[in-house]
Amino acid sequence: MTVRVAPSILSADFARLADAVARVESAGADLIHVDVMDGHFVPNITIGVPVVAALSRVTKLPLDVHLMISDPDRYLDAFAGAGAAMITVHAEVLPHLHRTLTHIRHLGAKAGVALNPSTPVGMLSDVVAEIDYVLVMSVNPGFGGQKFIPHTFAKITAARQLLGSGERAAAIEVDGGVDAANAGALVAAGAAILVAGASIFGQPDPAAALHALRRAAEGGR
Repeated sequence: MTVRVAPSILSADFARLADAVARVESAGADLIHVDVMDGHFVPNITIGVPVVAALSRVTKLPLDVHLMISDPDRYLDAFAGAGAAMITVHAEVLPHLHRTLTHIRHLGAKAGVALNPSTPVGMLSDVVAEIDYVLVMSVNPGFGGQKFIPHTFAKITAARQLLGSGERAAAIEVDGGVDAANAGALVAAGAAILVAGASIFGQPDPAAALHALRRAAEGGR
């Protein structure tokens, strides 16, 4: 299994965002994770469509856009048009999840579903065919630098069982408290995409931190 590392710009210096992205891109990052928060679904406000559009002009890496917002359907077209290669929506806010996922795919982006720590994996059972990846939140969303929730390992295992295996099976992404200490175990449990913010951008040498995380992750394969 190929492990992808997605540095999260939530922990980067927003005043030098292009430089931060360029640094991890040159260090071998696979994706750039972009957290969009509205201050309603989560207790924080971050960035929107214009920043995603600006990022798409300064990096060749796919933009992994995580919509932590109350009404994602209103903005899907705009984020896809701005350059989002992957769009993640939260199952907790969508009464018509199937319709949302099929629309994301229609826009040409990969469709992902995020699950908060208290949201059971089983709620995805009726939309497995429409999911390209599942984002398992290993912290309560809203802020970077939080402590990893240990129950996440069991949740990843359950998600892998639900999604099946093989080349066409949806990937599992993990976000929150991911670092070199738990990366190997996360991959061993079934994760294929590791989102890391503070453990990369919060370190003195983000490139070295990214390399360390990848080595640890690949040890779990």
